[in-house]
Amino acid sequence: MADLKASRVLILATDGFEHDELFAPRQALLEAGAEVTLASIKTDPIQGVKNDSDPTETITPDLTLDQVDPDDYHALLLPGGVGNPDKMRLEEKAIDIVEAFMDDDKIVAAICHAPWLLVEADVVDGRRVTSWPSVRTDLENAGGDVVDEEVVVDGNLITSRNPGDIPAFNKALIEALEKVGEDA
Repeated sequence: MADLKASRVLILATDGFEHDELFAPRQALLEAGAEVTLASIKTDPIQGVKNDSDPTETITPDLTLDQVDPDDYHALLLPGGVGNPDKMRLEEKAIDIVEAFMDDDKIVAAICHAPWLLVEADVVDGRRVTSWPSVRTDLENAGGDVVDEEVVVDGNLITSRNPGDIPAFNKALIEALEKVGEDA
């Protein structure tokens, strides 16, 4: 079992996040000992969905986007769902956070539709990535080398396609955090 007690992970999400893409990685990180913080547009509870339409449980963010200092974290987790990243990519502060993590070569893990934030932050040019099929043209247009694999690790960037890929996505994220711990 991984021991990530020194790792701090930031999750960015808002209403419309795909339930399993937030809760399953969050739980895996917590079980491995990581400190996990959820930031959103507001601190009101945000609504999860299953299959982008059926409401699931809510979760209350710890911080607003304006309260986030990227220097406080080792990794950024971006869950998908259609509505969540579509709203988040319009938030200038969310894009600034993604850019800061990428500029500092920190781990950024995005699943399903979440790579839309990577496109908006202009950080996929020349990177090998994957995503939900409807996002792939956007990634290609942004200069990404798009493949259809359950998880793609390109340096500090980890991407996956859908909820079925969560086990591989979680494994890649935890392994990347373990490596950061070894290098510290």
